[in-house]
Amino acid sequence: MSQFWSNDDELFRLAKEKLFVALVGDVLDSMGLIHQFLSPQLKPIDPEMVIIGRAMPVLEADYFQQSSAGNSELSEKPFGLMFHALDDLQKNEIYICAGGSLRYAQWGGLMSTRAIQCGAAGAVIHGYHRDSNEILRLNFPVASFGSYAQDQGPRGKVVDWRVPIELDGVRVMPGDVIFGDRDGVLVIPAQAVDDAFHGAFEKAKDENKVLDALKKGMSTVEAYEKFGIM
Repeated sequence: MSQFWSNDDELFRLAKEKLFVALVGDVLDSMGLIHQFLSPQLKPIDPEMVIIGRAMPVLEADYFQQSSAGNSELSEKPFGLMFHALDDLQKNEIYICAGGSLRYAQWGGLMSTRAIQCGAAGAVIHGYHRDSNEILRLNFPVASFGSYAQDQGPRGKVVDWRVPIELDGVRVMPGDVIFGDRDGVLVIPAQAVDDAFHGAFEKAKDENKVLDALKKGMSTVEAYEKFGIM
């Protein structure tokens, strides 16, 4: 697969050790993928958390009663397909959801516990989480807009999963790589993963050279002319 890694376990470990999200975002820019960052308000709930894994997209929708008669069987199903989606999480996957409003939390402590048992790598919630203390005790990587205790039970349902979704104008497909840290959350399309991370590891080496040169007194003008990085 690569001179640096042979599988996702190795790639994700190396990325956590040697890279940061801004650097990979710069490489995507150079590849012409210039709209891959999600909302700047979407951050890990602990600034020290790093989230990286393969996307398992989940689609939410507002409902206005936990269970009621309707033309869809989901109307009578509390939480819709949320439990099915959660149980389907695989190793190194990230539960990333779109849809629904900001009227309720879409992730919590019990969900985190189940996700850990499934081997999941984290959750990215385009909305709110709750049970912050429990999630922090579990040290399960979660990114969201913030915390809000109101339950989704009578307010929202999962209507599908492992389907394409769109967040902040960014398309997320099953198997894309999600990379997040305190500076933001990035979507790396599956077909661009190898080139993006190869470029990022090389750029990290070059940035270290620039850093060393700046520490020795080189001006930024000289550094950019020599290395093409700043």
